[in-house]
Amino acid sequence: MTSLESPLVRSRIELEVVPREPSTMSVTEASTYASWFASLSDPTRVRLLHRVAGSPAGITIGELAEALGIGQPTISHHVRKLAEVGFVNVHKDGTSTVVVVNPACCTGLPHAADVVMGVLSPRPCCPDDLPTDVTVRAMRDADWIAVERIYAEGIATRTATFETEVPTRAHLESQWLPEHRWVAEIDGTVVGWAALRSASGQSGSNGVVENSLFVAEGMRSRGVGKALLRRQVIAADEAGIWTVQTSIFPENRAGIALHHSAGFRTVGVRERIGQVDGQWRDTVFLERRTPNSTAV
Repeated sequence: MTSLESPLVRSRIELEVVPREPSTMSVTEASTYASWFASLSDPTRVRLLHRVAGSPAGITIGELAEALGIGQPTISHHVRKLAEVGFVNVHKDGTSTVVVVNPACCTGLPHAADVVMGVLSPRPCCPDDLPTDVTVRAMRDADWIAVERIYAEGIATRTATFETEVPTRAHLESQWLPEHRWVAEIDGTVVGWAALRSASGQSGSNGVVENSLFVAEGMRSRGVGKALLRRQVIAADEAGIWTVQTSIFPENRAGIALHHSAGFRTVGVRERIGQVDGQWRDTVFLERRTPNSTAV
């Protein structure tokens, strides 16, 4: 079992292709994203934004010029261009001009990329257009052999989780919320499972959970994940859980799209958050707020 225990560094969604109707982006939306990407068409500007983002407290024009080996007038020009699209904020500190990254930029850019690449859909309650041959029910003791087998199949892909071995049943049962364990069946055979676990041991975070979802090898692209996720988020809403979160490897774009179809939004990308087989991996962090929640 991996030593990575933080719920935010796990990526537990097996590949599940989610067919969607083609959509056409509005001219206004396309113009906005085009202006964002155009502002990063200059390599110097990309280097500058990267340097500013690495200075949370802000960095002066003079310090940027020294760090990048470029004259201050050129730096000022590029800063203005980045400020025009909202990537950075600028303020005066005495005689110095300080540049600070706009925090919204850190999530806005991944969001824009998702939209342009067609993996971001409106934030509905939950997936619809479910397969008619998939049944979702509560997990039973007799399902554990299938659950462990499907878990192992997901681990073998190296695109589903940081785990390299299937955790013991005792460990999983100690982590998973008893009323939020589900399996999917086709013709009486378990072909996938989903579960929720608390995202924090703090009492004030009892309404924040992390989801896990795996689909059996050979049963992917059949809507199994869609059916499981729908049941999972509806049950979470009914139980008063206000936030369901998950972390997914960036390569698993189908998994990201599946979660977007259930109302999850991309919060950001966590770089080099853990290793699989000695290789550092990033994760995309997503969350879903209950539609009727008053949580901000």
